[in-house]
Amino acid sequence: MNDQPGVPMIVAEGLCKYYGPFVAVEDISFSIPRGQVVAFLGPNGAGKSTTMKILSGFLAASKGSASIGGHDITTDRLAAARILGYLPENGPLYENMTPRELLDFFAEARGMSKKYAKNRQEVVIDQCAVAEALDKPISKLSRGYRQRVGLAIALLHDPEALIMDEPTAGLDPNQIRDFRINIKRLGKSKTILISTHILQEVEAVADRVLFIHEGRLVFDGTPAELRSDTSLEQSFYRLTDAAVKTSGNSPAITEEAAV
Repeated sequence: MNDQPGVPMIVAEGLCKYYGPFVAVEDISFSIPRGQVVAFLGPNGAGKSTTMKILSGFLAASKGSASIGGHDITTDRLAAARILGYLPENGPLYENMTPRELLDFFAEARGMSKKYAKNRQEVVIDQCAVAEALDKPISKLSRGYRQRVGLAIALLHDPEALIMDEPTAGLDPNQIRDFRINIKRLGKSKTILISTHILQEVEAVADRVLFIHEGRLVFDGTPAELRSDTSLEQSFYRLTDAAVKTSGNSPAITEEAAV
């Protein structure tokens, strides 16, 4: 457990990421307290994945800082990693291995004792409903099962914070429903930041919304506040239109982003 109980679980302070002249993320700041489920909303290409990679330590920021449970992700990365679970979009899974072999591999990589690893594996196998596929090669599994395996790996060390990048992308309606139910269940004991461009996801799982567009944070509030007197879809258009007019660029909202 984290030894800094009064500290927010996920913090971003002035995060920027530049690729030459291209600005991927510009001055992103927010703080997420313990036990909150937050939707990181925005159109495709808004900078959500870049921000999440910085928060998880997979990508270095050009400017700014990030911390998990009070541990700076750059200077104290191992301590941050101990309390963070990360499920990237299209997370890498070794296709020739089975879920059982993958869980064994990641338990060993994290230095977990055999007894603790066995106990945690039993928990996440049940939690993520992967028992039926434990001994099948990853290459033979559907995308839905792969996502379950990825989540099981992210949860294996029982992290206090969970970051998930577009976890329901490509899933069928039944798989999406099951995944959202799992997220709501996990949200009772963990801090969760989940990125999405799907509006239904926000209402289904989130206590709070961080809306990012063109690399900038343009809204921070509850789903009800985002909806206000109109629909979430109209709020989506309004926020991206406002950001576009401010920056002078053309809007880039796809049909998929407004679904």
